[in-house]
Amino acid sequence: MYMKKTTQNKSEAYTGEALALREHLRELRRLLVISACAVALFSIAMYNFFDPVIGFLYAPFASITQMIEGNTLFAHHVFEGFLTRIKISVFVGLVFASPVLIFLLIRFIFPALTKKERGITLWTLISSAALVFGGFYYGYYTILPIVIDFFTSAGFFPNHIGLMLNYERNIMYVFRFLFLVLITFQLPVLMVILMMSKVVTRISLFKIGRFVIIGLFLFSAFITPPDFVSQIMIALPMILLYYFALLVALVFRFGGEK
Repeated sequence: MYMKKTTQNKSEAYTGEALALREHLRELRRLLVISACAVALFSIAMYNFFDPVIGFLYAPFASITQMIEGNTLFAHHVFEGFLTRIKISVFVGLVFASPVLIFLLIRFIFPALTKKERGITLWTLISSAALVFGGFYYGYYTILPIVIDFFTSAGFFPNHIGLMLNYERNIMYVFRFLFLVLITFQLPVLMVILMMSKVVTRISLFKIGRFVIIGLFLFSAFITPPDFVSQIMIALPMILLYYFALLVALVFRFGGEK
């Protein structure tokens, strides 16, 4: 009788776990569908408003004196304009849909938040949006002009040498550069999510801080010209944001020992 009851309990527990897993997968599928729809809608919107977007991405090249034909980028094949429009529309749509994606990710990871955790989540989303705008402004108006001026300086191109820059490659370079800056500015948000989910602790993140600093300098050297000033201008804000996230975790008392 006892063995029969034990077997029944195990069967009910297994059934309950299977139902919970099925429900979890169903919720994941629903969130993936919503995410895909959000990216698609923003991409379609960007496709219809492509001219202002491409004009914005082209503006940093307008000051290059070596460019010919009135500062014009050149296409090298007939499909380049169409493919560039599709790529930019999808990528910019992904950027604009990122707040929705972050919200859905947090909602999926933390299905039952306490009042304190809901407050932290709200401030995390607000901070993420602020970091997106701040990173975009800082990268576009401060770092990008330095990068383009450095690579097109007279030390590399004498005055009698003109430039015929490829349309797709250079527009995509500007977008990739800004995208990498935006991603790096989301570092504290990622840290908060990992500490809230108890994947890492603030003590462990603090201990590996010196290695993170080295990694941030290497990353800044990868996306900027090989001069120390531009590398500092990328790495220093990232280092400050890294330790600011640890300070936030300490103030709100999360990210402690697992």
